[in-house]
Amino acid sequence: RKSILTLGNQQPDKVLSMCQDYLLKHPKLVVGHRVVVLQTIELVVKNRIDDISYPKIKSVIQLASDEMTKSKEVVPEWQQAASNILVAVGNKYINDIMEEILGKFQPGVLPHFFVIQTLANLSDSNVYGMVPFLSAIMGTMLPMLGMTKQDNMKWVFSSALCRFSESILEYLANLDKAPDPTVRKDTFSSEIYSAYDILFNSWIQSRESKLRLTVAEALGSMSHLMAHDKLEEQLPKLLPTILGLYKKNSEHYIISKSLYQVLEASVNMGSRVLETQIDGLLVALHQQICSPMDFNNPPTVKNHNEVLRCFTILANTFTDRLMVFVLQRLENSNERNRMGSLAVLRHLINSSTSIMETKRLLILASIRQPLADHSNKVKKRVVQVISAMAHHGYLELEGGDLLVRFIIQHCALPDTYHRPPDPEEVTNEALRSMCDNTLHLFTTTVGRLTDVLWPMLLCYLTPNQYANATTPLCKSLILLANKKQTAQEPNFIIDFNAQGSFLYRCIGVILQQCYNKELVRKQLQEMLIGTRHNDAIERTGVAMGIGLCASSHLDGTLEKLEEFGKSDAFRKASGIFGLLKDKNDVDVEKMKSTLILCYGYVALHAPEDKLLTRIDSDILHNISKNFNTKDLTMKLSLIHSVGLIAKAISKSVRKQGFLFSRKQELMGVMMISSAVLMNLSLSFFLSVRRAAIDCVYRLMYIQLCYEGFSLDYKDDSVEGLLDVREKLSNPDHSVLYKTCSELTKIISKRLPQQQLSTLLFMLYDGLVDSQSNCSRASSVILNTLLKNRGAGLQDLVPEMLEVLHSRLQVIGEEQVKVAIGQSILILATQHLQTVVNTLVAYPLPYDSWSCEMWIALGADSTLALQIMEMMIEKLNVMVPFVDKKESMLRPGLTKVTTSQPLAMTCALREMMLNGQSAEAVAHLFPKLFSALLVRLGSSVGVQLPKDLNNICVSLCCVLRVAVEALRILLGRAQLDAVVKPLDQDGAWDKMKDPQQHTTGVTLLSRAMAKHAGPRLPAIVESLCPSLCNIYECQRITVTAFFSELLNHHVVTELMILDMLMNNMMERITDTCGTVRMLAVRGLGNIAVGSPEKVNKYAKELLAAMSSGMEEKDDPGKLITLEAMSGMSKILLYLDQKNVHLLVENDEIRCASIMLLGNLSKFGSGEPVFKDQIHNVLVSLLLHLSDPNPQVVKACKYAMRICAPVIGSEQISAMFQKHLLEEKGLHYGEFINDLTKYLVWSKSLVMLLQDPDPLVRVKAAEAMGHFH
Repeated sequence: RKSILTLGNQQPDKVLSMCQDYLLKHPKLVVGHRVVVLQTIELVVKNRIDDISYPKIKSVIQLASDEMTKSKEVVPEWQQAASNILVAVGNKYINDIMEEILGKFQPGVLPHFFVIQTLANLSDSNVYGMVPFLSAIMGTMLPMLGMTKQDNMKWVFSSALCRFSESILEYLANLDKAPDPTVRKDTFSSEIYSAYDILFNSWIQSRESKLRLTVAEALGSMSHLMAHDKLEEQLPKLLPTILGLYKKNSEHYIISKSLYQVLEASVNMGSRVLETQIDGLLVALHQQICSPMDFNNPPTVKNHNEVLRCFTILANTFTDRLMVFVLQRLENSNERNRMGSLAVLRHLINSSTSIMETKRLLILASIRQPLADHSNKVKKRVVQVISAMAHHGYLELEGGDLLVRFIIQHCALPDTYHRPPDPEEVTNEALRSMCDNTLHLFTTTVGRLTDVLWPMLLCYLTPNQYANATTPLCKSLILLANKKQTAQEPNFIIDFNAQGSFLYRCIGVILQQCYNKELVRKQLQEMLIGTRHNDAIERTGVAMGIGLCASSHLDGTLEKLEEFGKSDAFRKASGIFGLLKDKNDVDVEKMKSTLILCYGYVALHAPEDKLLTRIDSDILHNISKNFNTKDLTMKLSLIHSVGLIAKAISKSVRKQGFLFSRKQELMGVMMISSAVLMNLSLSFFLSVRRAAIDCVYRLMYIQLCYEGFSLDYKDDSVEGLLDVREKLSNPDHSVLYKTCSELTKIISKRLPQQQLSTLLFMLYDGLVDSQSNCSRASSVILNTLLKNRGAGLQDLVPEMLEVLHSRLQVIGEEQVKVAIGQSILILATQHLQTVVNTLVAYPLPYDSWSCEMWIALGADSTLALQIMEMMIEKLNVMVPFVDKKESMLRPGLTKVTTSQPLAMTCALREMMLNGQSAEAVAHLFPKLFSALLVRLGSSVGVQLPKDLNNICVSLCCVLRVAVEALRILLGRAQLDAVVKPLDQDGAWDKMKDPQQHTTGVTLLSRAMAKHAGPRLPAIVESLCPSLCNIYECQRITVTAFFSELLNHHVVTELMILDMLMNNMMERITDTCGTVRMLAVRGLGNIAVGSPEKVNKYAKELLAAMSSGMEEKDDPGKLITLEAMSGMSKILLYLDQKNVHLLVENDEIRCASIMLLGNLSKFGSGEPVFKDQIHNVLVSLLLHLSDPNPQVVKACKYAMRICAPVIGSEQISAMFQKHLLEEKGLHYGEFINDLTKYLVWSKSLVMLLQDPDPLVRVKAAEAMGHFH
């Protein structure tokens, strides 16, 4: 074969002819041999296609096509070899190839498997040649998809659609190189969607795993070509289906690849639906990224990378949600979960630099948790993330030093003593080596880190825990120093005084390794004597150095310290002659401070197995002598030293039992120091302020030691105290208050919970300090402390509120009063229910200070909204009063208010007095108005409890409180146009008077209808439930309000007429007579407010008025009078059709006719009433012959009474003579006589058209009498 290829390269036509002839002459040649010959042809074509004659090309195409399709059965090796020849030729002669293949790709006939495969491969190899054919190819292919039943054909069609889509996308991405730059994506959208429909809805459900994956791959590629609206429509189904494939297939790479393509297409088109799928996507992708990756199994690695690409594409659109998701998963201590999250984080840091720019501080904060993970696998991922962060500027930010320290800590890892059985386990050696390389990388390739690492790395040379990292540290320091020196950078030279106690620590480390005890004692002596004790830096430095020495020489160090404490140096500095010492001499307090610190550091570094036996006798015994010192420097040293001792003890007792007898004594010292320092921080003397901050700084680090942090740990927030200290030098009071707030934020993060309450109540005392600056500073610190730690103080809330209440009574400083209001707001934000319950329970009537506290709660619109909603809800369900027997001697019950609803009404009144509550009032106005109106109704005739009756009754009258709250509400809602007429008409006093209450409510309703119409629909809706309440007083108030609303056309304009009418209809049957009377009044008012609607409700209105006129439980005839009044108004607007309602029902007819007669007593002089009588007279005459005797009697009565109104003496005389209730009437003669006086032709003609046959008959009879 090699020889043939060599010949083929020299004589391609001849060799190709020879191969063709051989195949044609041996048609039964075994497949293996045929394949070899075909492969030879392919290689010759590939190598020499430009030198092959065109006729030979044509014959090769024909041969390959025949070989490929000769067998209908699929023989992959043979047919693939033939197909490869066609693909090779197609790279140059695409038109000839397509002419041949399309001849075997006819509509309606399933083609050979390898015809489709060849088309797919051609798409891959010759994009620009194939894409122009694809529209026609897919047009022919689409009908074939529905005909395909065999899985292998479904597979090849899916594969081809995938390749076609990829080719089209490549073509569109490189239009500048394409032969036809006018090709557009939508050219293929229709065909692609039709194919998608079949693949997604049918084929992807196949049981065959290989087919499912190929279909999924195709769908991913096709998604880019689908019309945007179609893809958007399909996403809610497509994404869950793809995610579901993860469970059905063991091979995940193709699924993740498809998912990425769908997500990319969705994001590119700006999908809105994608947001609804994001939660499920993140969970599924996170599960995939947490799957173990096997580098010996390439598909798992490829899947991992595709999943990371999915996270990248989502990060572009859903940055915040993605970051929250990933960082929350970092908190999960599960090893696999945490490793997956770290992999995503690293990838996003590297791949989405611009997007992650704003998230850098958040990431820095969140990475701290996995820093503490015990798994070396997790630590390895953490190191990779830190490396990525280093290249993108994270380590230069606040908190970046912690990550550098993590790397150095793991450069110091000890060896793994037991080899792990798990081959994937990361050994200490491997992790250490990785960290060594990372540190070297930081030093050599991340130029921006030079100033971060220099001189920071020097600080890690002396602490014992980093001893194993000395080699990599020194290598990096040498590189950094050379770089600095070469560049002649000014910070190459290090001022060790500025660097603190570095040299002393170096001496301490050297002494650790020294075994000559005499030399050690001599060096310790020189350190203690030679130290400048007045210099705080040197004091600390020498103490640290001596402490480091004690780790190897505990006994010798303690002996030397005790000897130094008894030496002449202390005696010289004290006594009477100490007063005469030179100003350069050392103060004994400063020397004692050094000694105290030395004992602290000795305890810190002492061997754990020896420390506990020496604590009481050698360490605490020597420093406790100074507990009562007044010297600030000594106090600071004591605090620092006690913290170091406590940390050392807590570390040692983990491994051995120990009864710490002096613990309470030390804790007492610490608490007293804490209190003193807080008071000092309020002082406005600069030196005291700075010293106080230094003390707080030390205390915070002592607390951190208690919490288990290492001694050299640097806490960002505590370090912030140093900046605060500098700001305290500013004389501007406003700056100082702000600085106090910053100081408190730092303290609040570290203050133990048990000490918090003590500090708070000290600050409460500070509020009444005679120095205004101190009281103001106390208020600033108090509020900052409450903001940061108040959430954990629920049990103390009632007590704190009581203290604030008492302080308000004696505080004169207005600024401090405002601050107390702020304190109440902060507590309410954190413990809303507790604050409200506590303040509501304060004694009634509220004193002015309680009122101030409620007013303060109105200052925050969000909080006020919550409180008001809470109170409205409770007012709607609480019992407003109870019936109590006033006296055993007096009969009857008295309504006595319940305390909580009254208190809440008072509270609402006070809150609304605060102008800042306007926003909350505006939002809740309908509910507030409704609740207070109902509360107003609940207060009518209600008395105070006996224990309140004699205490400022005028301040807390039940009805007065409700009225005032309602008036304030209207004012706060800027409804002055409503308030003004109410003031002018004395409506508020009327509302407070039980006898005129409904009149006052009517005036309120009238004003609201005229000046606050748009607010009415929501108010009406809120009030409706109260009409079914068990309390009559509430139903009366609401019904009065609704009744008057119906007097105004605005209710029709606002489309609430139906609601009001329905409610009034229901109240017609109320058990309370006053409610029934007001309901009848309201129904009658429709004729005034919305006369055009009278006929719509005619039947209901007439029935209601009729019922009202027949009311039996109506002692004062108020309901009857309202019904008569209402009917008179309604009749003015009834049309002819509805007038007949009066006669369709016997009872209605009787009542209505009687009412007509009664009304004539009042309206005889009114022209309108006279016209109305003329209009209905014919109906009355006809009803004289009504089958119902009662109707006839009513007609006789009404006609006699109405006769004078008609204006004819003859007719009046006839009516009085003939129309007697108990006397019979000859109807025909009566009508005959009457028609002599009347001409009713017009009316009778109209009645001839009446739908009632009886009316038409009588009208005809009457008509006959005219002739």
